[in-house]
Amino acid sequence: ESTVQVGRLQDLINRSKMARCRGRFVCPVILYKGKHICRSATLAGWGELYGRTGYNYIFSGGSDDAWADAEDISEEDSALRNADSQLFDKVRGHDIKLLRYLSVRYICDLMVENKKVKFGLNVTSSEKVDKAQRYADFTLLSIPYPGCEFFKDYKDRDYTAEGLIFNWKQDYVDAPLSIPVSLTQSLNIDWSEYQSWDLVQQTQNYLKLLISIINSDADDSGLLVHCISGWDRTPLFISLLRLSLWADGLIHTSLEPSEILYLTVAYDWFLFGHMLVDRLSKGEEIFFFCFNFLKHITSEEFSALKSQRRKSLPPGFTLEEICMLKQKDRGSTTSLSSDFSLGMESSPGAAGSFTYEAVELMPAGAQAQAAWRKSCASSPQAVLWSRAQQSEDRLPSAGMVEVKSSSSSSSTHSDNFLRIGSSPLEVPRSR
Repeated sequence: ESTVQVGRLQDLINRSKMARCRGRFVCPVILYKGKHICRSATLAGWGELYGRTGYNYIFSGGSDDAWADAEDISEEDSALRNADSQLFDKVRGHDIKLLRYLSVRYICDLMVENKKVKFGLNVTSSEKVDKAQRYADFTLLSIPYPGCEFFKDYKDRDYTAEGLIFNWKQDYVDAPLSIPVSLTQSLNIDWSEYQSWDLVQQTQNYLKLLISIINSDADDSGLLVHCISGWDRTPLFISLLRLSLWADGLIHTSLEPSEILYLTVAYDWFLFGHMLVDRLSKGEEIFFFCFNFLKHITSEEFSALKSQRRKSLPPGFTLEEICMLKQKDRGSTTSLSSDFSLGMESSPGAAGSFTYEAVELMPAGAQAQAAWRKSCASSPQAVLWSRAQQSEDRLPSAGMVEVKSSSSSSSTHSDNFLRIGSSPLEVPRSR
């Protein structure tokens, strides 16, 4: 459990909220192995900072809670620094206190620029270009990732991310990829080639990096992920992290697939301000990309579990076909981040998982398998959301797969039947 005190956290947030773009403060959203995975916007620039502090001062009756009981700056420092530096020291000092309270060590910046410039003004800044080096005690990672505008190209290519490469030569792109060597040694990735990666490879490699960071054994290795405003790229990676850790049985172990989907859509995306209607109107479908991308992280290299012993799959059926089995208790067998396993003996979630004695195929002959495969020509992971659901009366009887648990009876068998052709993101209905 987290050791954070709610009252203390509220106080620190209230004081630090002006330090970041749009007042979008550092917020812990996932608790994993006692460590906080946080999200926020990037740091506010002087233009926004002065504008917001003045606005708050006027509309709060002349007082601003954000600066209440702030530490006094010594006379010597006041003499050496101008008003800008004093204000930045104060607000960013509170931001740093919040980060330390949440034991954040790593800050991953997804911006492709060092500072966001609008109308010739530096609207936002970033920890990596803080002139006073206030964030020097943190491990800063610059992992530039295309903004939501790039995902219009994704839609225009018929939602195909393979081969889609961002143009790194654009004038505003000035943030190079920068990751400490200590974090890359365990990953078999040539980071110098990042500008040649397509959208799939880039997202995969960044996700591997984030999983590697949160899986470190250090107690104070909390993680902050942010882009500019924190409502497009940030929820993309926070959502992928949440779904990947859930699929490994490491967090949210009591949630069914439909429930974890509801949680990540409502909480990671909409509650934190993703403007879906606006993005759809512009064709910037980063939200769709997030869930369509799940098919690219099914291998074991995206698993946060360090050791897994697996039993072999039933003969004659492929991994994707076995993944289409429906089960009441998810356990560890719907893992997005590891190969499908019928038995994961060391899984933390195994205690409450579905116990398999046998997978019974009815009938199990080659002809029946061929008929079943023909009825579901595309893998469940490749089914687009917009695809119309096939009606149940069209399903061939030979395509039914029944799963027996150690405690199952004939009266419960009908609840375990699979409906072929349904989307992996469909909310299950009672039978």
